Amino acid sequence: MKAILAFENGVALVGKRFGAKRTATGELVFATPYTGYVEALTDPSYKGQILLFTYPLVGNYGISYNDCQSAGIKAEGFVIRELCDHPTNDQTLDAFLEAYEVPGIWDVDTRMITIMIRDEGAMRASLMPTANGSRADVRRAIELARGAPDIASRDLVSDVTCPHSYHIPGRGKRFVLMDFGVKQNTINNLRRRDVDLVVVPADTPGNRIVDYEPDAILLSNGPGDPAQAKNGIRVVRELAGQLPIFGICLGHQLIALALDGETYKLKFGHRGANQPVLDLHTRRVYITAQNHGFAVRYDERDKMTITQVNANDNTVEAIANQNLSIMSVQYHPEASPGPHDLEKSFFDEITSVAGHKM
Repeated sequence: MKAILAFENGVALVGKRFGAKRTATGELVFATPYTGYVEALTDPSYKGQILLFTYPLVGNYGISYNDCQSAGIKAEGFVIRELCDHPTNDQTLDAFLEAYEVPGIWDVDTRMITIMIRDEGAMRASLMPTANGSRADVRRAIELARGAPDIASRDLVSDVTCPHSYHIPGRGKRFVLMDFGVKQNTINNLRRRDVDLVVVPADTPGNRIVDYEPDAILLSNGPGDPAQAKNGIRVVRELAGQLPIFGICLGHQLIALALDGETYKLKFGHRGANQPVLDLHTRRVYITAQNHGFAVRYDERDKMTITQVNANDNTVEAIANQNLSIMSVQYHPEASPGPHDLEKSFFDEITSVAGHKM
């Protein structure tokens, strides 16, 4: 019942295994919320990553499938300090991971790991079951970590996008949602506003999107390097100025790239439910939920206006181009898990703008 968590820098820890008895590799990242592990594990944006929760006790309220943000766990593995095996809900976190063949490790020093990632940056890791944590197994786990592909080189969107387009009828304005790994609560927010929603795969060409006669396009969140989602960038370039276009997280980054901006990899990313965002017009600070490892690089020559920035590190949080009816945010306004500061305002705004100029 042991497992090894090893890193490409040669650090390895032996802890207790839970979940599936299998090996996983990926980029290890940490997230800081103290609830929302079901939502985080099922968030497609974590595809290709081993997720560490900094909050020390995880699993105490069990599993509610109503909290799932996609069909199954998308994170490659889960790292926690202490596992609760007698939750208030019937199903345990252990059983949840095992059902989706995802490995986990607990009883390791997550604080030390978090500090290491904060200092050295997100890095490749492996999570491997072991009988006794032998030196040979530790060496093997480190080799697996070092052999894992860099996340920026992987096309992860194709692993999480919907295989076919589908329609969720509504009596309101029609949105085409490009699915790069959309969270269920984004769809829920649009359904509550009675949007006539067409969800399409990430590789859907621009002319096919126009055929749906939408009032607006929404680019969803998703995993990995935005430069890999080339079709999304191409669609924005083709349709900018013809239709209002909105973006969330990865969709925000794709819009920036389409408007001649740049993106870059953050040292350890923003993942948590308490990221402060400053609105440059109102000077109001909002608390947001975030999950991203890449960010938009601002250049005054770009075809966009920066409307919000992160109050911690001044990274770009929202952009707009009123002439093209484009607006996007880096954070997750659908607020699952996380605060609801911007949920209503974001979805109310995009549904009111759809079909009109900003």
